Amino acid sequence: MTTKTRAALLLLTSVELLVFLEGSVVNVALPAMTTALGLTPAGAAWVVNAYLLTFGGLQLVAGRMADLFGRRRVFQIGLALFTAASLAAAFAPNAGWLIAARAVQGMGGAIVIPAQLALLSAIFTEPAAYRKAFAVWSAMGAAGAAIGVSLGGVLTEWFGWPAIFLINVPVGLLVLIASARLLPGDELASRDAGRLDPAGAFSATAGLLALVYLASELPGRGIDAVTLAAAALTFACALVFVRNQRRSAAPVVPNALLRLRAVHAGSAANFILGAAHVPAFVLITIMLQEHFHYSAIAAGFAVLPIALLNLVVARTIVPKAMERYGARLVLAAGMALQAIGLAGYALFLTPGAGYLTVVLPVSLVFAVGLPPVFVGATAPVLRAAADADKGAASGVVNTVQRLGASLGLTAALIVAASIGGTTGLRIDFAAAALLAALGVVVALAWYSPDRTRELVGARSTMENARPIPGADEAA
Repeated sequence: MTTKTRAALLLLTSVELLVFLEGSVVNVALPAMTTALGLTPAGAAWVVNAYLLTFGGLQLVAGRMADLFGRRRVFQIGLALFTAASLAAAFAPNAGWLIAARAVQGMGGAIVIPAQLALLSAIFTEPAAYRKAFAVWSAMGAAGAAIGVSLGGVLTEWFGWPAIFLINVPVGLLVLIASARLLPGDELASRDAGRLDPAGAFSATAGLLALVYLASELPGRGIDAVTLAAAALTFACALVFVRNQRRSAAPVVPNALLRLRAVHAGSAANFILGAAHVPAFVLITIMLQEHFHYSAIAAGFAVLPIALLNLVVARTIVPKAMERYGARLVLAAGMALQAIGLAGYALFLTPGAGYLTVVLPVSLVFAVGLPPVFVGATAPVLRAAADADKGAASGVVNTVQRLGASLGLTAALIVAASIGGTTGLRIDFAAAALLAALGVVVALAWYSPDRTRELVGARSTMENARPIPGADEAA
């Protein structure tokens, strides 16, 4: 890598950290926000859910927008929205303002992430650089949730709750300024440049928003008129979207992309990844606070070693493992470690268990498995996609992962609430472990060894791609 491409990698992955950190940093600051703004219980829940709703519901269309309107341009638009919404949230005078700002924050994050992944694929075309770039990306995303919990407590305790939003502003502004020089310029590679099918875009966005809303509301509301309406809207939008995919000349998800085996396998792996690891972070925090009686800050620092080990594993082990063994075995190994770690929580996290003897060792096993899973589930999909479809490919895998996270967390919270106590949480951990074990099967059965080597170590999939300005500097 050159100095410029290293700087571009730092720029893109720092945004990954910020966006995923925002999903968890708010949780610790909620009590302070509730006191300051007079939030009701429903309002407090929507400070969290408003971000998750738009972040999960807009990525599919945002990915296609990056292909059609330019990756750098869409990245900058999303980051500007995210930064401005962070500033607005920090100075929110009331609950309604804060919730609206959080929704716009999620919208900005949803626009940024697919464009960011497409840019990584465009800049780092040489196989070794590609592996290293996605390893760093995986560490930032996986570490975001753990860092958010601990950082949220520190910022709230020392500077007040607005600090959890203000910290995004200088980083966002610096990245916006630097992106014009460090990121390759936009060249609309798609033959359908500028065209975004309105029926497909609307049905995809409305359906995903309804599904994420249903997942967030179901644990608290149960089955009532509101959740039934959300379910009906989800189903109706899905029918319209599928019909439009078959008939549109320029569908939201290119049909050529849907025919790729790597997209099928990567989507399944990402769904399992979201359904297993996102609920695990929430369940760990709940168990530490409610059953081990940790304070919110102590619980945050208790999971911080997961983030630190992620960074080490991603930088030192994952690139070499991808080169030597390919995505198939790396993904399978990561899923196996996830399954072992989650099973360890289910078996050993009982009241009275020690942090150093149980919580930390199990957490470290869980942590080692995260970067291989993120890279193995995502990098082959982006590598296989045509240059004109990389934004759409990113939108697909990220959307599937967020859906897995929403549905997995909904199921986990329902089980924990209905069974109660430590037993409910341990059942949730066991279910997550089984999902991760299923991920091992998906990796070994769906990823073929020959195809994996082609995706990870060859340029053959890039031969017909239109050159991206600045990409040759990574080689």
